Amino acid sequence: MAAGKHILGKAKSRRVIGTAKVGDRGQIVIPKEARELFGIKPGDTLLILGEEDTGLIVSRPEVLSHIANQIIDGVKKDEE
Repeated sequence: MAAGKHILGKAKSRRVIGTAKVGDRGQIVIPKEARELFGIKPGDTLLILGEEDTGLIVSRPEVLSHIANQIIDGVKKDEE
């Protein structure tokens, strides 16, 4: 799956990169293409978010930190 699979109706930036099987100790292996695409290296910390109805999201903490800061800045501007 070298180039990832395009998800119908979604932007090209959204794609299915692969699957991961959960091992006996609850660990998963992130597909090589995803590690290369997102610059994930051994020892990196990833944030796991979950919603019971929709599933899991795996992200770099700094990505969500940036989004959170934008939201907080927007709230501060609204309060002024």
